[in-house]
Amino acid sequence: MAAGLLLGACRTVGYYAHVAHGQASLVTSQREVAKVVADPKTDPHVVARLELSQRARRFASDALGLPDNRSYTSYVELHRSFVVWNVFAAPRFSVDPISYCFLVAGCVAYRGYFDESKARAEAKRLEAQGDDVSVGGVSAYSTLGWFSDPILSSMLRWDDDELAGTIFHELAHQLIYVKGDSAFNESFASFVQEEGLRQWRASRGLPMVEPDAQAMSDGFTRLVLDLRDRLRKAYSAGGDAEHLQASKDREIEQFRERYRDWQSGQWPNDHRYDGWVKAPINNARLVPFGLYDGWKPAFARLFEQSGKQWHAFYDRVRHLASLPVDQRLTELKALMP
Repeated sequence: MAAGLLLGACRTVGYYAHVAHGQASLVTSQREVAKVVADPKTDPHVVARLELSQRARRFASDALGLPDNRSYTSYVELHRSFVVWNVFAAPRFSVDPISYCFLVAGCVAYRGYFDESKARAEAKRLEAQGDDVSVGGVSAYSTLGWFSDPILSSMLRWDDDELAGTIFHELAHQLIYVKGDSAFNESFASFVQEEGLRQWRASRGLPMVEPDAQAMSDGFTRLVLDLRDRLRKAYSAGGDAEHLQASKDREIEQFRERYRDWQSGQWPNDHRYDGWVKAPINNARLVPFGLYDGWKPAFARLFEQSGKQWHAFYDRVRHLASLPVDQRLTELKALMP
């Protein structure tokens, strides 16, 4: 036991050193957006994307009441596809994620690495001890105001809406964040992103986002959450490993059948989720679903009750954030339609 604790501590120290080095590299690589835009060597496409990002950044503070600081006023060219790779893990026969606890963020359902090889190594370690694992690249993240977060080259691949919306989302994390409550934090930021984007488009004279894409996304999320519920029940029924694995395999295959019926019946010309469904599915791949929008309808209702006034809304959200977790959950449930 002592050796295990020591090894765990060494891994933790090594991880913090890795994160510190990765964050420091971003800080030292930043250039002011204004200087990058003015540089004649800068690719015109990058200039256009950065100029749009600065209009969205100003809108975030002026119209949405989000922090007015230096975040997203600098730029970093990453020379890689993603800034961070997140590792999600869950026991072989449980849909409850393995949590990681940090000094600033509290406990979250993933661990992020600035180096993909390190993320893959951690995934292999977890797989070796029998856990289900999933690794995914991340294009942007928030330091919760501890640093001035930059626009990253990985963010410029997105369309206008996703670029602006992500700035709104990450600034919302800087405004209000509850240690250890990922569902609350992500749902709040996702609501700010969605409503902020609606107002951003209106301010530019653009039509509202086509609802079909959101409807399909919501429908697919419901299918995945239903699978997670079915797996939870299957695991709780008990049995030996062979029986549990057979139940797991059966539920996953039945999910694929339900997906095919849903996709062909409602979205016959849209195959955006086919690749996800065909790839190997395990407990860890289900973890992110519902995390980003589970409480979003509650925040939408709270926004309505606040007269659609951002500062009044944020005051109500801060009140929720200050409550003990059980009371916060009770109030969120009462706000759900």
